[in-house]
Amino acid sequence: MPILRIAAALSVAVAFSTSAVAQGDTTCARDLLVAQSMQRQALDQLEQADGDEAKNCRVWRRHVETMRRVASVYGRCLSGSERSERLAQVQGSDREFSAAIKARCKG
Repeated sequence: MPILRIAAALSVAVAFSTSAVAQGDTTCARDLLVAQSMQRQALDQLEQADGDEAKNCRVWRRHVETMRRVASVYGRCLSGSERSERLAQVQGSDREFSAAIKARCKG
């Protein structure tokens, strides 16, 4: 897996702008912070994955679920080009790891 490409995409997503706060939605501001934390954890888990196929599959499945949750927050709380860019990042990661799961994991 191109971990460096994923790391770069996620690091870009870490720098949250004030778009949610500008909307006056404190729920979105909180949800964006939680999403940021979830992304960091997902990246940490990917980096800790070793050559064990079963462990990798578990980590990849969790990563896909996390990216879907984060995408939901971005879709609800962001707008404009920031929304488009961040959704593209997490949805691209979702697709990439879903394909890896389909190709390499059982069940």
